[in-house]
Amino acid sequence: MGQMLKDIAEQLSKAKTVQRTVPETTKIVEETKPPPKVQLIYAFNGTGKTRLSREFKKALAPNPNDDGGANQVEASRNKILYYNAFTEDLFYWVNGLTPSDEPELRIQPNSYTDWLLALLKDLGQDGNIIKYFQRYTSDKLTPHFSEDFSSVSFSLERGDNELSGKIKISKGEESNFIWSVFYALLDQVVAVLNVAEPESRETRQFDEIKYVFIDDPVSSLDDNHLIEVAVNLAGLIKSSNSDLKFIIATHSPLFYNLLFNELNNKVCYMLERFADGSYALTEKYGDSNKSFSYHLHLLQTIEQAFTDGKIERFHFTLLRNLYEKTASFLGYPRWSELLPDDKQLYYSRIIHFTSHSTLSNEAVAQPTPAEGAAVKLLLDHLKFKHAFWQPEGA
Repeated sequence: MGQMLKDIAEQLSKAKTVQRTVPETTKIVEETKPPPKVQLIYAFNGTGKTRLSREFKKALAPNPNDDGGANQVEASRNKILYYNAFTEDLFYWVNGLTPSDEPELRIQPNSYTDWLLALLKDLGQDGNIIKYFQRYTSDKLTPHFSEDFSSVSFSLERGDNELSGKIKISKGEESNFIWSVFYALLDQVVAVLNVAEPESRETRQFDEIKYVFIDDPVSSLDDNHLIEVAVNLAGLIKSSNSDLKFIIATHSPLFYNLLFNELNNKVCYMLERFADGSYALTEKYGDSNKSFSYHLHLLQTIEQAFTDGKIERFHFTLLRNLYEKTASFLGYPRWSELLPDDKQLYYSRIIHFTSHSTLSNEAVAQPTPAEGAAVKLLLDHLKFKHAFWQPEGA
């Protein structure tokens, strides 16, 4: 059985005790390592990333009465800045009910948004929000905040100093705008906390913030905007020289890989949920192509079958699937071109025959020793001939 989400949340926020050997001696000592600057989490959609962000907020600022009231909201707000699906839910459209009405994006009032918007207004961040938003969309698409920052309308510049009437923007543009609001605040938090002496800071409202938890800011973005968000976020994180720590969860392999390659001093995980409702947070040591892509799952499944001595005929099907995916990635028109040259036709027929057989006398699950050896030969050929990454010392 795995862990509960609250246990994983506590694990992310706590220092680790590790053992090391003192140089030139055999003495083993224990030392405490604080959480890394960045913890990067990959998880499939529906696994529980958003729930984990909420559990992390509770773990960082527990409420003794557990009533979810204003005291806990304020305590968590002072210690953690978070972005998740609930952040986007705080923004909602009011569409025109009559032809004379015009659409606007309103911000649901609560203790968090009241604090957020008052702070952005006091610090004069509306201009930065517009700048970030137009960077991700178009410099002709312009947000207009109401005087009290409770709503936003959008218009298009027509190129003749005239603006269109209020328009409703797309879902992707809306996500960009909400992210721009959060990013403007995050940019300000990083800049303020980079001032070492608290008395010299522009505001003292960020003094207690220790963590930033970002859950999938790219769910509605195309690849171009996703890349831009990843690069900008990584640059902002790298500019932070305070003790501020970041946890970023995503379902996007592209976003994960970009952050993996851009950021140093990071620890990477994969979050998995099991049928019994428990979870596992497994540390990974490479980008998605080295750690958890589907083709690696196929490879590991076949390798595990050899380790356990349990090769069956369906492993031919998995092997063929692995060849197909590798050929597609490398640009070969046919997967069979990856097979050993001297036995290409022979092995192609074996894989085709065993993975598509329908005759009753071929329904035995256990392959012959020769067939098992063929699977091993083909697997090793694919791994070593076509440049699969090998762990050090392998």
